Amino acid sequence: MWFSISRLRPFFLARLSRPAVYRPIYQAIRHHGLRRIVELGVGHGDRALRMIEMAASGDIAENVVYTGIDLFEMRAAEDAPGLSLKMAHRKLVTSGAKIRLLPGDSYSALSRAANMLGVADLVVIAADPNKAALERSWYYIERLLHEPTHIFMQNAPADGIEGTFRLVPHAEVRQLAAAVAPRRRAA
Repeated sequence: MWFSISRLRPFFLARLSRPAVYRPIYQAIRHHGLRRIVELGVGHGDRALRMIEMAASGDIAENVVYTGIDLFEMRAAEDAPGLSLKMAHRKLVTSGAKIRLLPGDSYSALSRAANMLGVADLVVIAADPNKAALERSWYYIERLLHEPTHIFMQNAPADGIEGTFRLVPHAEVRQLAAAVAPRRRAA
């Protein structure tokens, strides 16, 4: 047989999976061999599992490092539904990847853990209701960048349809980071 099931699954995720808005992320993982993933906004964890699966295709899952940042139990009633920290860990650890889950909004979690995280190959920013925290996070997101880093940011959902993801250029990240970088005064 000229194909195998293990080769068919990555093709399915990159080309035919639903919702279609995630396909550009899966395609980037597949084509660029992205293994160090940071996701802001874990939600139900299904996208995270698929990203890990795509990153591990053709490799062993232990080489994939996934960091998920989410409010978990701190999520307000009006926020999008999601998993508790314990449930997210249970769900994602089954992938075999190295899993780190950081509770808090994007700014508080990244400010605590940016030095520990090092560089990331992929940063996925889900639609975040806390725009102020995300704006302040760009300083730390810039610190995750290296040349092959891909940053995908979700546009706000409209009319009940999930927002699409766009690839954010490094120059834009640097510009956003410069706008919020801590200013040092001369002595």
